[in-house]
Parts: sequence; structure tokens; C-alpha cells
Amino acid sequence: MSNELDLLDKPRDECGVFAIYSPNSDVSALTYYGLYALQHRGQESAGIAVSDGKKIKLYKNMGLVSEVFDEEVLARYTGKMAVGHVRYSTTGESSILNAQPLLFHYLQGQVALVHNGNLTNANHWRHNLQTTGSVFQTTSDTEVFVNLIARYSQNPIEEALMKCMIDLKGAYSLIVMTENKLVGVRDPFGIRPLCLGRLGCDGYILASESCALDVVGAEFIRDVEPGEIIVIDETGYNSIKVPTMGRHALCSFEYIYLARPDSIIDGKSVNLVRKRMGAILAQENKIEADLVVPVPDSGIVAAFGYAEGSGIPLAEGLMKNRYVGRTFIKPSQELRELSVRLKLNPIKPVIEGRDIILVDDSLVRGTTSKKLISLLKNAGAKKVHLVISSPPVLHPCYYGIDIVTREELIAAQNEIEGIRKYIGADSLTYLSLKGLQEALEEEKFCQACFSGKYPVEIPDCIGGIVS
Repeated sequence: MSNELDLLDKPRDECGVFAIYSPNSDVSALTYYGLYALQHRGQESAGIAVSDGKKIKLYKNMGLVSEVFDEEVLARYTGKMAVGHVRYSTTGESSILNAQPLLFHYLQGQVALVHNGNLTNANHWRHNLQTTGSVFQTTSDTEVFVNLIARYSQNPIEEALMKCMIDLKGAYSLIVMTENKLVGVRDPFGIRPLCLGRLGCDGYILASESCALDVVGAEFIRDVEPGEIIVIDETGYNSIKVPTMGRHALCSFEYIYLARPDSIIDGKSVNLVRKRMGAILAQENKIEADLVVPVPDSGIVAAFGYAEGSGIPLAEGLMKNRYVGRTFIKPSQELRELSVRLKLNPIKPVIEGRDIILVDDSLVRGTTSKKLISLLKNAGAKKVHLVISSPPVLHPCYYGIDIVTREELIAAQNEIEGIRKYIGADSLTYLSLKGLQEALEEEKFCQACFSGKYPVEIPDCIGGIVS
């Protein structure tokens, strides 16, 4: 989305991936709907590649899924399997050149490839490959996969990908489509999600989140395990396991913000985890107030948990406009609050004269929280207590979320009291790291943005290409 509409000041995931093998289905239409369900994971570009068993055809463009595809376009792309992608660029250019799927020819034939995540040693391999004759056409690290697959083209695609997994470090959920098979890969730490589903008696689906399976009427089979390769063809699906690091590290922000609440990731309901976060936050910090008000939509589930845990009534105090377009004229300085009001507007009779607990899931830069608190107070709220259902974000992410420098993180530059004064809240409360672990019910998650402990080394990310 445009910067003007990035109003909720949230971290953004890089993309969502979807693939289907179903010879008796309209695979392009089902991929369209699957990508629609994953639109929250990327809004800059969308693409679908379809194979009829002999040739792969690709269509992609900049924009939302509904803007890129229509019935006429989808009717031209028929086949027995497809891969699709929605993209948000964490770094690198936002351009049609970087849009996915990437389609290329190599020794074994055609390959279409989609990727969610960031490679931490992309610079090393880009330089290595260029010095040995490889040519790069994009600024995306996904193309490193492309060139390595070409380097290992004497091997079957599964073996080529196993070699790629030895070479490449970082976060990736990857789907590769040849003319006659789909291959899904999840990195050895499982930092980014990927799941497997069944459609009818002969169809299989790979997707970033289970909500995409629900939308197309598929049955959830299971999550792809960290370090696992799933091969889907006319015989069904097969699993290849590669040695893992012994430590799983799914991104905790998938549960905090990135994933849809109706998804199940690595066996956990996103909705229930978020609700526990709110309830634990209420237990950790007692605040006297009249109403609990969520920031829609990101704070709604946590606000339910907070209201139940605190016994304070929940109320809809902010109205979200769901029909705002992707771009609009930037308001003048005199109308600088218009950009927030277009997206969120206070419901004055609900909040006027009341002490409000405003619930949101994260606080990254603080700019939008400041504007929302000002709007609520101007609409008559006596006090606004901001509670955040995650710990302070103190460190950059190098695994596919656009938090790349400490300088842009308000909690890394200020104490809590300084943040509270800046945003104008009467109090500011975060969920503790221990509380987050309690909500997740275990510690096998990547929490590097909170703790600074990175599961995968980051030798060349800083100042390099990691998109």
C-alpha cells in the first residue's frame, strides 16, 4: 500500500505464497481466491503461473489481486497446477521486475518460483554467482535460488533444492513448479510458515496460511515441517526430510500481527494465541478505566482477551473505513489528521467522558498511535491508556519483515516514559517477554526483534540486499 495509507504503523511481511496441483479443477481461479485470502501478506504486486504439463504460462502485475486479475485474464491461463504470489517488498525495488512468480528456463526445462522470507547470506551468493558468470535481472534475493537451481541443473529438482538448502541461510518458504510437479520447501528453522492441504480426491495445495485452504474449500493436512521438502505430482505427495538445527524458530510476529486470526500455524490457533496475549496483559498490569477499545482490526482479538481478563467492558470506539482506496491525495499540513480519519474515526458517544484502555498488538514507530490518541482525546475521552499485546520492539528483523534499522524503532531510542510522552497517552503498557512466551505456550519461536537473539546468523544483511 502507499505510505499515506500505511496508517497503522505496523511491521509488514514480505509476501504470501500459494500453489495447487489439481488436474480436474480450475487451478487459476482457485489460486486467485487463495491469493485473495493471503492479500494481507502483500499488497504491492500479484502473480500466477500455470502449467498444463508441457508449458508454464505466467501473468503478474503491480497492484492488489483484484486489480491484477479478472475473469478474462484467468480464462487464458488453464492447466493442472499453478503457483501464485502476493508481494510486499521489505527492501529492493517495488517493481514489476521483482514481482513473482519468477519464471525461467534451465537445463531440465521451465521452472516457476515463489518465495516468502529473506536470505541472510544473499550478498555472498550473489557475488559468488556473478563472478562465475551468472546474470541477475532483479534486486530480489529470490533470484539467488533461481541461479543456484540452474547451477545444480544436472540433478532432479528435489536434489537441486536440497543443495540450495545447504548453501543458503535465512528464512524461506519456497514453492517451485516445473512442468509436471510442485515442490515446497521450508527453511530448517521454520521461520516463515507453510502448510499442506488436500482438495477433493486428487488435489493438493501448499499455502503460507491455512486460511487460504479454508477459502478454496480444501482440507488442512498439516504444516510443512522445518527443513522439509514436499513433492507433489500425479502420484500424490511425498516428504523429504533434511537435517535441521534442532531448534525451531517460527516468527512470533506471525501470531502477534502478520497472520490472519482464522489461520492455524504450527498447530496453534492464531486467534486463541492473540486472545491469551490480551488476557495475560490484563493480569500483568491492572488499570482502572471505563472501557476497553481495540484498534481495528489489529487489536480486536487481544482486546477481547484483555476485557475478559480485566472485567472491563469492551466497546467499539473507533470505526474503520474499509473502502479507502490504495492511493489518495496527500493532505495539506492544515489537514494532516485527514489521513488517519480516512482510515479510523472515533465514535464520540461511546468514548466521550470516559477513561479508555486502547488495545493494539504492536508499537513500532509510534507515529500513528500518537495521532489516534489525539483523535480520541479531541473526541472527549478523559484518559487514554495504551496497552500493547507484545513486548517492545528493540531490534531489526532480517528474516522478511520490514524492520531494518534500530533508528526507526521508537522503543530502541526511548524509555517507556519517553514514548508515553511522545504519543500523548496517560499510560503505556507492554506485554512482557515472559508473558508472550506464556501466551505461545513455549519458547521455540524467533523473538529476535524483542531480545536481539537471532536464530540465524546475519553476516551480510546490514547495508546489503535482503529483500
